[in-house]
Amino acid sequence: MIAWSQARQGGASRGNAIAGIDWNKPFPAHKVIGNVYFVGSEQLGSFLIATPEGHILINSDYEETVPVIRAAVEKLGFKFTDIKILLGSHAHPDHMTGDALVKELTGAKVMAMEEDVPALNNIRPGGKPHPMDRVLHDGETVTLGGTTLVARLTPGHTKGCTTWTLKTIENGRTYDVVIVGSVSLNAANLVNNPTYPNIQEDFIKSFKVLRSLPADVFLGSHTGFYRMTEKYARLEKGEPNPFIDPQGYKALIDSSEQAFKARLEER
Repeated sequence: MIAWSQARQGGASRGNAIAGIDWNKPFPAHKVIGNVYFVGSEQLGSFLIATPEGHILINSDYEETVPVIRAAVEKLGFKFTDIKILLGSHAHPDHMTGDALVKELTGAKVMAMEEDVPALNNIRPGGKPHPMDRVLHDGETVTLGGTTLVARLTPGHTKGCTTWTLKTIENGRTYDVVIVGSVSLNAANLVNNPTYPNIQEDFIKSFKVLRSLPADVFLGSHTGFYRMTEKYARLEKGEPNPFIDPQGYKALIDSSEQAFKARLEER
């Protein structure tokens, strides 16, 4: 489950293919459940939370991805300029480089977890400062048009990695939705890491937090986390909503924790 999460965390935007993967390749925009819609690329998970008072966008991705996201939003019949709030999963360029451009195009308020603010300040495409309208803390809520999202700090992948939770209604039933920030290791040094001395403790805490969250539907900052392409194909065949997958959520946490333990045993 690591391959799709290996866009390097340098400061530059990477619009071209990396290691044979085109991170900005469009993918059909689609409804996930209730008022939650997928508007990202084939590899990068961006989500629109639609409300009567405007919309919330999670993950602007690269600057080059922003036109892909805009086209997806408009394909669904929404106005891109109705995005009022911009959130992110974590402070890596493949998820939040486009924040300044989205704010420029929509006027959306940009919000991010406090622990990720220093890293975000280093993401400056074209020298533009990273916008920040509200600094969030673990457990705080973001509300718009009757929908409330909860920011859950799930650090390790980054110090401020954020998993978003919300409730949505479909066919009279309420569903718990979890949008996983990431618990991928990438090339993380888990032992004697001078820039992140408590990285082990943070990953352990994050696995515990994720296991505590009710999840009928789970999504993620990379589409491979929740096997989007496979589930979308099933959706197109008219199968019952494949995004309702609590067992898949547990499997993601299990495989991520196993990878974490295996990395520690290598030392």
